[in-house]
Amino acid sequence: MDVIEILPRLHLLRFPVGQAYLWADGDGLTLVDAGPIGSGRPIAEAITALGRAPADVRRIVLTHFHEDHVGGAGELAETTGAEVLAHRLDASFVRGELPGPPPVFEEWERPIHAEAAKHLPQGEPVRPERVAGLSDGDVVGFGGGARVVPAPGHTDGSIALHLPEHGVLFTGDAVAAAPVTGSVMLGVFNLDRARAVASFHRLAALDADVACFGHGDPVTGQASAVLRKAADTYEAPH
Repeated sequence: MDVIEILPRLHLLRFPVGQAYLWADGDGLTLVDAGPIGSGRPIAEAITALGRAPADVRRIVLTHFHEDHVGGAGELAETTGAEVLAHRLDASFVRGELPGPPPVFEEWERPIHAEAAKHLPQGEPVRPERVAGLSDGDVVGFGGGARVVPAPGHTDGSIALHLPEHGVLFTGDAVAAAPVTGSVMLGVFNLDRARAVASFHRLAALDADVACFGHGDPVTGQASAVLRKAADTYEAPH
């Protein structure tokens, strides 16, 4: 796992598939997404290497239920006592009470998904004992108030987190950066592409200087302009 500083209080945690983000406030840490199965220990070790204690993690906010984002949540919650939060429409899948609906693949996505799956750990994740359900517009207590922005399409309960005070936007998999070119694009492997495109436009309308994606390098300056330019290449649903 690679640990990359984006801002003094924001670090990117990069896994073979997907990534998570660690946000530091003076009174505690917040993890946005939690990597694939088995990520709890390396995340805890990274926190220690950054000079904080794993017990400083107050909450783990999940942008959606897919395994490369929630696999380490239960393990880390067990060791840190952190609260786990996810949108109420995805929470039952995070808890393992129901199987989540699979993506509706476009043909060109199938080989990409198959390749990514080869790099994901096998097995059943440690499920969080409790998952607090978030709703659209909720404010989570980190970063001066992180607003829950609905971003359905990738999953029904996909969310973004917007920190207006700091100009930071966590998009989850609603938006991505291409691995080779770094160009900003609609996230792949969606449940409903039309809703995903609408969510892309919604997120692009927010004021952000830094945009952090579930896959690909973040945009670290003038993110709103970059997202708007990219979103304009996808026709907004009427």
